Amino acid sequence: MTAPVGVREAGARRTRESLLKAAAAVFVEQGVHAPVRDVAARAGVGVGTVYRHFPSRAELVVAVYRHQIEECAALAPQLLAQPIEPGAALERWVDAFVEFLVTKHGLGAALQSEDQSLQSLHTLMLDELVPACGSLLDAGAAAGQIDPRVTPYTLMRAIGNLCILGPGYERADARVMVSRLLQGCRPSA
Repeated sequence: MTAPVGVREAGARRTRESLLKAAAAVFVEQGVHAPVRDVAARAGVGVGTVYRHFPSRAELVVAVYRHQIEECAALAPQLLAQPIEPGAALERWVDAFVEFLVTKHGLGAALQSEDQSLQSLHTLMLDELVPACGSLLDAGAAAGQIDPRVTPYTLMRAIGNLCILGPGYERADARVMVSRLLQGCRPSA
């Protein structure tokens, strides 16, 4: 006897979520070219299950980063709805954005590929994250906590540049530098 359609769809959604989380963790550790078998093992499924949900590596990479971009974008209105200062909301959102940036090991190389689905990730980041950042900056400027001359694209680009890790410049260094950058976004006395 087969399970009702709703039960099967819920199971497929859970499996997909599990695969996205597993792939994100594996990509952090090994980069986007990690073996699919490692993603499958982390998710506790067979390799065939990965390929049933994501027929190509590019589709898996895009799905993982699309999911993370959407989560980061959705965080902005959630933070603005909380009873916290707009400047603190911006700092929390920037923390999430930094985490996304410093854990996307290998995505830069993937974005250089000829695969159109991978190239669309940069556009997706701009379309989703610039308005999210902008809403936080606007709230901060309206509250007098952020210099109104700070623009979302420029801030995000600066943060992105500060999050390029390498020998002698690790995640903790990036966080310190981004924190200093945010201090510079406060209005002048």
